[in-house]
Amino acid sequence: MAALNKALRRPLLVIALAATLVGCTVGPDYVRPAAEVPVAWRVDYPQAAEFANLRWWQQFQDPALDELIETALRRNYDIRIAAARVDQYLGQLATTRSQFFPQIGYGLDGSRNRSSEVGVSPIPAGVDPWYNLYQGTISAAWQVDLFGRVRRQSEAAQARLYASEQGRRGTLLTVVSGVASGYVTLRSLDRKLEISRATAANHKDSLRIFRLRFAGGVVSQVEVSQVESQYQQAMQAIPLLEQQISAQENLLSVLLGRSPGPIRRGRTIEDLTVPPTPPGLPSSLIERRPDVLQAEQNLVAANADIGVARSLYFPTISLTGMLGSLSAAASNFLSGPASIAALAANIGGPVFTFGNIEGQVRSAEAGEREALAGYQLAILNALRDTNDALTGAQKTSESLVAQQARVAALREYARLSRLKFENGAASYVDVLYAENELFVAELAAMGTAADRLIQVVNIYRALGGGWVDGVDMEKAAEEATKSPQS
Repeated sequence: MAALNKALRRPLLVIALAATLVGCTVGPDYVRPAAEVPVAWRVDYPQAAEFANLRWWQQFQDPALDELIETALRRNYDIRIAAARVDQYLGQLATTRSQFFPQIGYGLDGSRNRSSEVGVSPIPAGVDPWYNLYQGTISAAWQVDLFGRVRRQSEAAQARLYASEQGRRGTLLTVVSGVASGYVTLRSLDRKLEISRATAANHKDSLRIFRLRFAGGVVSQVEVSQVESQYQQAMQAIPLLEQQISAQENLLSVLLGRSPGPIRRGRTIEDLTVPPTPPGLPSSLIERRPDVLQAEQNLVAANADIGVARSLYFPTISLTGMLGSLSAAASNFLSGPASIAALAANIGGPVFTFGNIEGQVRSAEAGEREALAGYQLAILNALRDTNDALTGAQKTSESLVAQQARVAALREYARLSRLKFENGAASYVDVLYAENELFVAELAAMGTAADRLIQVVNIYRALGGGWVDGVDMEKAAEEATKSPQS
């Protein structure tokens, strides 16, 4: 026993020495790079209350839209995929962190053996040469993280977990913005279809009257053909709009996580309330944009990978131990007279790798440079995206005002032209021209009205917002209230 204790004390000295050296971590520590951001946006858009952290889509004041978005948050498959990806990285982090602790296992062995009846030590006569042997062991193995390899691996795994979470947040933003924009587009197409059908019905009535007048010799065939051309032009737009509506409903259905089908409508596009534009400085974009935060976490992970690669230059220290019992009877093999004990330490390191480690370090350093460029590019894209949305919202609003004024003027022009025609002061060509211009202008104005609303949606998407956290908290509370049977 004294010899065994002496043998065990030597590996214990190695453990103690390793414990005193733990804390040395190779590789660079992460420092957030400086980002060049403007102090203000290019467009001085009027500031409003802080709606970016609220459910901004409720500002449209359309219960149908609210219901669609809530359905998408529950059933959208892109969101489910993103959530599953987060769980994957969570499992990888747990796997990596397990290396900080000893790995404990057990073993149970049973065998039937035969001793030689001849030889240097033959068994006595009359003794059965066959015998059973049972062994039970508990083992432990631990790799001492002397140079911080596991810590850097854990740092990288944690950063990738955070990156996947930001990816999920970005998916939520994209899905909600997609549903809101798709719904606005759908209501715009609905209104365009109404305008086209009303215009076609009006031209159909005119065509009927002109055919009667032609039969009475009042108008010529040329005038009848002109009216019919106008009618067919309006009719031509109807099937195209119906096809676009069907495609838009199918797109929204996929976002809702269901088969293509009709979409519930609510308020008309004219009755939708324009949400206020949320405030925010360019610098705050770095703090809340999921794509920027995701790119930064990828940079953190790449930075940690350099330490993992450099740690390969240094030796590894492994400690193993085993306790067990040996018996010839299965009934008492755990408490048999024979015991087994072992404790060992192993130190190993590279000598000549012929460029293996150097290649891994170079690859990791290049990956860090790539991630840094990706982070800087994400910031620039975020600034561009937000500037474009702010500029688009303001300029589209200005354009809509001018288009609405033009529609009003053309509507009056068409009314006066028809009045002059009925009084014999103008030809019907003037009426046709005025009504055609009005039809085109109404469709264009409706498209611009939709664009204005979509640009505001783009602002909320571009600025990010804390409403995602609110959605997560609500989901967590909902899951907590569910019974195990549900």
